[in-house]
Amino acid sequence: MARESESGLPVEPVYGPDALTDWDPAERLGEPGAYPFTRGVYPTMYTGRPWTVRQYAGFGTAAESNARYQRLIENGTTGLSVAFDLPTQMGYDSDAPLAHGEVGKVGVAIDSVEDMRVLFDGIPLDRVSTSMTINAPAALLLLMYRIVAEEQGVPAEKLTGTVQNDVLKEYIARGTYIFPPRPSLRLTADIFRYCRAEMPKWNTISISGYHMAEAGATPVQEVAFTLADGIAYVRTAVAAGMDVDDFAPRLSFFFVARTTLLEEVAKFRAARRIWARVMREEFGAKDPKSLMLRFHTQTAGVQLTAQQPEVNLVRVAVQGLAAVLGGTQSLHTNSFDEALALPTEKSARLALRTQQVLAHETDVTATVDPFAGSYAVERMTDDVEAAAVALMDRVEEMGGAVRAIERGFQKSEIEHSAYRIARETDSGERVVVGVNRYAIDVEEPYEPLRVDPAVEARQAERLARLRASRDGAAVTTALAALRRAAAGTDNVLPPMKTALEARATVGEVCDALRAVWGTHTPGEAP
Repeated sequence: MARESESGLPVEPVYGPDALTDWDPAERLGEPGAYPFTRGVYPTMYTGRPWTVRQYAGFGTAAESNARYQRLIENGTTGLSVAFDLPTQMGYDSDAPLAHGEVGKVGVAIDSVEDMRVLFDGIPLDRVSTSMTINAPAALLLLMYRIVAEEQGVPAEKLTGTVQNDVLKEYIARGTYIFPPRPSLRLTADIFRYCRAEMPKWNTISISGYHMAEAGATPVQEVAFTLADGIAYVRTAVAAGMDVDDFAPRLSFFFVARTTLLEEVAKFRAARRIWARVMREEFGAKDPKSLMLRFHTQTAGVQLTAQQPEVNLVRVAVQGLAAVLGGTQSLHTNSFDEALALPTEKSARLALRTQQVLAHETDVTATVDPFAGSYAVERMTDDVEAAAVALMDRVEEMGGAVRAIERGFQKSEIEHSAYRIARETDSGERVVVGVNRYAIDVEEPYEPLRVDPAVEARQAERLARLRASRDGAAVTTALAALRRAAAGTDNVLPPMKTALEARATVGEVCDALRAVWGTHTPGEAP
């Protein structure tokens, strides 16, 4: 009897040649590094070098996070991924009333370029690739990073990394938006143009399905809604006068890796194939790099359990393997204790070691796309692709991703999936080891990492000193120029950089944009 996948697609007990009837390998597979990129975006994949080991970290003050980064690099991390606290993500300074109680809790507090200097002190930005998980205020953090790099003597054109900059998924699944969608899309296009001219090696967006999956999206929904958002970003940039091949090579994506290994591998392969076809057929992209769906993967935080947390080490290893077999370009493996608190230094090191075991002690790097030709995986890839394309067509029928967001379509679909998962878990139909099966009566004691509550007061003191020591008139002039650019059609990043160099704060810069663009309220049409 067939089972169902996470997406509700049939999974047969046995697959054979009949699963691939009328199946053309040249059309469906191709060669590694060639259209339609089913087998991976590079010809040699990990046989040349492994994926980028990118660990996500950030908490408390910039100094505390810098110390964690230094130790991660010493232990073999090849790319940093910065977690920012909630006030920074929402464009508020640490001393703002709305920031109270949240400073430094889920990431590092960054209020000005001075904090950014401390965050990357002693880290060679010409040799380390940095990903920043920031969306609504992405332009600010990107510019601060550039300012600090140039102070280190690293020119902007040599900087490598990614800024997430995916605000559409915030309206769908996450909620850390500031401005309404349309000015947010304008800001995204400004970042594309700015980086094309100033930071050509920088990945200007990481279009994210991860957070949709964390909210309950199935693999099919994750692919469909993420690629629909990607199409919206490309259309915005093209409408702003950019040639698709001028910016598309720097687009990247961000997906989850669940414990359902076979469907996850199929999901990644299907996503590459869909994106290559869309970029070629809808947008007429000519550069092969414009057709490549390059992506970062993070193991599934939503599948971590607070009960018997050490079992999460096994889950993360399986999830990491799924990402690697699916052809990810970089990977973050979650720490086993993240369902309880921010990871300790020991648990973060264990998560890093998980990737290193996969890279150096297994044979998954010995050959490209080891599942190619598998009856099961190829059929599942086709099934995921067909279901995702059908869901993308529904989004198109509504007028595209933004219109569908306005109608609440994606959010509603994901909520239905989340409810189904919760119901199946509560009933025991879906087994969660240590939670609804194989539970134990008494959990072993665990001492979580705790953020010092004095962080908020220290950040407030830093802000007071900054405001007292800077040239207030220069800040006022720079913010006025930023408001004028936001009200017109000029790219807002150059005046924004001037304001940040004058030591305007994150909150002040975001307030200047709020004054022109307003803010988004859930339930209101943008």
